[in-house]
Amino acid sequence: MTVLAGPATSSATPPPPSVAERAPRRPMSPERIAAALTLLALVVLGILAVNEVGISLPAMIESWGNAENFFARVRGLSFPEPGDLLWLIALTVGLVLTGTLLAAVLSVPIAYLAASNTTPGNGWRAAARFIGVLTRALPDVVLAMAFVLMFSLGTLPGILAIGIHSIGMISKMFADAIEQIDEGPRLAIRAAGGSKMQEFASGILPQVLPSWVATVLHRNDINLRGSVVLGYVGVAGLGLEMSYAFKALNYGKGLGIALVIFVLCVAMEIVSSLVRGAMLGQQRQTRSWIDRIIHPRLPAPAAATRPAWATSPESALHRPWTAQRVRHAIAGVVAALVVIGGVIVSDINWLDFATFWGRIPEVAAKFWPPSFGNYDTAAMVGAMRDTVAIALAATVLTLLPSLLLGSLAASNVAPNQGARGTARFLLVGIRGIPELILAIVLVVITGLGPQAGVIALAIGGIGLLGKLIADSFEEVDRGPERALRAVGATRLQTYASATVPQGMRALIGHSFYMLDTNIRAATILGIVGGGGVGYYLLNASQGSRYETVTAIVLMILVTVLVVEGLAMWMRKVFR
Repeated sequence: MTVLAGPATSSATPPPPSVAERAPRRPMSPERIAAALTLLALVVLGILAVNEVGISLPAMIESWGNAENFFARVRGLSFPEPGDLLWLIALTVGLVLTGTLLAAVLSVPIAYLAASNTTPGNGWRAAARFIGVLTRALPDVVLAMAFVLMFSLGTLPGILAIGIHSIGMISKMFADAIEQIDEGPRLAIRAAGGSKMQEFASGILPQVLPSWVATVLHRNDINLRGSVVLGYVGVAGLGLEMSYAFKALNYGKGLGIALVIFVLCVAMEIVSSLVRGAMLGQQRQTRSWIDRIIHPRLPAPAAATRPAWATSPESALHRPWTAQRVRHAIAGVVAALVVIGGVIVSDINWLDFATFWGRIPEVAAKFWPPSFGNYDTAAMVGAMRDTVAIALAATVLTLLPSLLLGSLAASNVAPNQGARGTARFLLVGIRGIPELILAIVLVVITGLGPQAGVIALAIGGIGLLGKLIADSFEEVDRGPERALRAVGATRLQTYASATVPQGMRALIGHSFYMLDTNIRAATILGIVGGGGVGYYLLNASQGSRYETVTAIVLMILVTVLVVEGLAMWMRKVFR
């Protein structure tokens, strides 16, 4: 019996279509081409900036003699007396907590006005967005300078500086969360005749509270690391004691306090994670790297469903006391008690609020009108250019290490649990080191100049950018990844063809955020000899030439606005 063979093609499995065949190519519009060329130009400028700074491993090895001399002069770490150290820690934590919560409260109405779905009009929205950009652009150290003149020395200038500067980030994240809510509950409350306040309290707040809590806790961690620099302008706490130690060339005590600050930053990350775990439950999108270490096996969230209390206007107006709502209320009471304790520890001179009004005209006259004074305009513009070059160079140096560590820390990219755990540990450790402390040590070793500032910013940026990249990669649609693996694609092919393309928009946005952050940080690092316009800012503040401080701040504001505009354009083009 003869068996007839079928067509030759039926016995072979057709090869899987390539990624390019499965995904239609998006036409390149002129605007998209212009955006791509702008990105390429910025990368080239960053590489040129790295070359201009002159960072080289041979030179750093040759400067190891300076490092040996430095550590010989340290002669071991020393610390303040135990009682004094505990008081300084309590004082620092108290002013940071109080300043962060002040920013959180002030950010709520600003975010409400800035969100497109709640703002009363475009004018209100533009004004609220401008306030956010302005407060982000104003360095907290400059705000502290002004408040030191208006209030008594102590923690109050630091609290106000931290609070006002933090409004920029917190209000932006709050507004983004409001824009992403399910409009059903709010519209149901409006249909039932609820007021605007009822719409917010019962229709918006329950949905955005988890994201808001995560944002405030993240900002509190940032403010703790940033509080170090406020000591250089007279704000009480660990930063002030560290500045006294370094100015007196007591490097052992200065580095001892720096170590305390590092441990305190890591401890604050752990406490923040425990609070997030208690309040936010299984919401993965609000988790930080410490969260992922403490709660590594948190299950993926279920599909989003509208809560039972939002199914009708009546239930939306009378939201029941569920277990989650009770947990949130208890956490809110505990947070209020912590804030009250922070205010008590901060030892605020409340009489200052009754007397500072009379000092406003005098202080304003010192800061206005802006003027470069004895400085040459060309020299100041050149210093601002150096600051931007430092920020660009640091951002370029940060990109590849951040992409590598961030990818390894993402659950859908890492080859195994060991690689993920190592990457998370490195990111947490890097984020715990304040850039100012790193810059001080590098300045002592490598000497004054931009090299120390670039290296400090690059190392510090890895922790933040790596975290943002990993969060974005873990939030991509897993469908394309599964499809590629189903047709035999390797892990690297899946990463390059599915994970990275989907996360590219977020990667571009995070890179611009890093550049924005580095511009402000480069200004601060210039205060301790890191190069750029910060050197002139320090001299102007120490010489009480506050009109020059205003002129420098205006240059920073214009630069940050340009970067913000570029970032908004890029997000729009590449979405």
